[in-house]
Amino acid sequence: MTAVAAYAVVAGPWGPVHLAATDRAVVALELLTPTDRFVMSLEGRLRGAVEPARLSPPGSARRRLVERVQTQLEAYFAADLRAFDLPIDVVDRAPWDRAVLGGVRDIGWGEVTSYGRLARRIGRPGAARAVGGAVGRNPIGLLIPCHRIIAGDGSLGGYGGDWWGTREQMLEIKRTLLALEGIELPARRLLDGPA
Repeated sequence: MTAVAAYAVVAGPWGPVHLAATDRAVVALELLTPTDRFVMSLEGRLRGAVEPARLSPPGSARRRLVERVQTQLEAYFAADLRAFDLPIDVVDRAPWDRAVLGGVRDIGWGEVTSYGRLARRIGRPGAARAVGGAVGRNPIGLLIPCHRIIAGDGSLGGYGGDWWGTREQMLEIKRTLLALEGIELPARRLLDGPA
């Protein structure tokens, strides 16, 4: 069976970051997930084989894209990159999730917003809990920066969805990512003004 995606593991400040790409776009990026679980889940989502990037043909589009992601992640973790320039694909997500994740992707480096404010930004005031659910199902963390969504009172909120690790580990990762972007909690200024 021909692989539909390639994956690699990058060392993050807290542990492994798994990423995967097809010939067209990045389709997954998860924190702390065991490799076998990451691959099995991705094969189910994509309905096809997933192989290590090092086994993909040299120069293939998916291998080149995985290498671009690795380079950009390393630059981001070194605080040398503020915006990822990578194609992403969330076409397998429900329309609601795609709308929410599109709104999340528009939140820039060093900015935060709340679940409720994000709901209003995408035209669904009052849907803060549903926004939280969609954010928790984000298959491409960091590139779709769900760590930039915090609680309405400026505190940390949650982080991680189905990712591995304890709640405390995931919140510490979120805190680390926000600190990397210069955000101190509780955040005094949230994107899109007052509550």
